[in-house]
Amino acid sequence: MKADTHPPYHPNTAISCACGAKWKSGSTSESLEVGICSSCHPFYTGKEKLLDTQGRVDKFKKRMEKASQLTRPPKKDRSAKNKK
Repeated sequence: MKADTHPPYHPNTAISCACGAKWKSGSTSESLEVGICSSCHPFYTGKEKLLDTQGRVDKFKKRMEKASQLTRPPKKDRSAKNKK
């Protein structure tokens, strides 16, 4: 194996978030800046917005019902052409 192929490990890396939260962890960088963390992420803070999935399902069912009512001409039988 080659020597010195891995970067140095820093066990006390200072990590800071855009919201102002700071903590220490291990990394190959001496300091890190992140855009979002568990202190400000909507999922963890309870401010998550839920989408109206029921309305989407109804909309999909209406589209499928409308599509099933359309009549299409039958497909040509190409099996006789391939038998030659």
